[in-house]
Amino acid sequence: MVKTISLVVPCFNEEETLPLFYKALQQVKPALRGAVLEYWFVNDGSRDNTLAELRQLQQKDPQQVHYISFSRNFGKEAALYAGLQATTGDYVAVMDADLQDPPEQLTEMLAGIEDEGYDVVGTRRVNREGEPAIRSFFSNAFYWFINKISSTPIQSGVRDFRLMTRQVVDAILAMPEYNRFSKGIFSWVGFKTKYLSYQNRDRVAGSTSWSFWKLFSYSLDGIVDFSDAPLVLASFIGIASFIVALLAMIFIIVRKMIFGDPVMGWASLASIVLMIGGLQLFCLGIVGKYIGNIYLEAKHRPIYIIKEKK
Repeated sequence: MVKTISLVVPCFNEEETLPLFYKALQQVKPALRGAVLEYWFVNDGSRDNTLAELRQLQQKDPQQVHYISFSRNFGKEAALYAGLQATTGDYVAVMDADLQDPPEQLTEMLAGIEDEGYDVVGTRRVNREGEPAIRSFFSNAFYWFINKISSTPIQSGVRDFRLMTRQVVDAILAMPEYNRFSKGIFSWVGFKTKYLSYQNRDRVAGSTSWSFWKLFSYSLDGIVDFSDAPLVLASFIGIASFIVALLAMIFIIVRKMIFGDPVMGWASLASIVLMIGGLQLFCLGIVGKYIGNIYLEAKHRPIYIIKEKK
């Protein structure tokens, strides 16, 4: 029986990479054990000619190439979810269009599922050559931190690039949450998983849209979505601040009773007030982040809006 591999490819300003990506995948296609390769490109509100390139690809190969175009930019997580919803293949792969994910590994992924019995075969980078040192540092720090505070393990260097069975995809789609962190969701659903290692690759063309701030914000979403440890931390900070303030108050009263010295210095008092106020605002910020996520979930807005689909 001929199997179908549905390939989900989120795209944001990828007009330069799309022809190269399609050519590279077509070269890998003969090694996929006769499987039919079905493309699902998701245009995430690109501001360049990405949509025009997708239309050309679809006209060139109307049987296998499909695309979804959003009404605006909804983010990569929304694009991944839309692509997964659209797929119909026996196996589903997720890839980036910039060819930082090695297409030739699809053959090894397919072998891992069909020959070794894995449900998911993913990939992880063994190094970060070519990345700014500060980005690599914070990335490694994020993985270390989230694995310390979350019960859902997320391996360092793991990419979204993976091949999954239909059962795994259905399990992911059963989680229609608005605030999505796919690396955590992929891990949370479980199933028998194998990771293939590879050396870091540069983009074949164009430039990344992931700034340091976007990555930082994305990491915060991951922490909030998969751990309540920050809320516990806020509680401990509040308790610790109260105890310190109580001890300081007792010390001042005792000193006054014994030595009769008045409490001196408005500067020290102002510093204490500012410190306590800062801790309170910090804790309120943590609680506010969780409440904000609850607010977004409670509104039940669609994760994305499709403007065009073929």
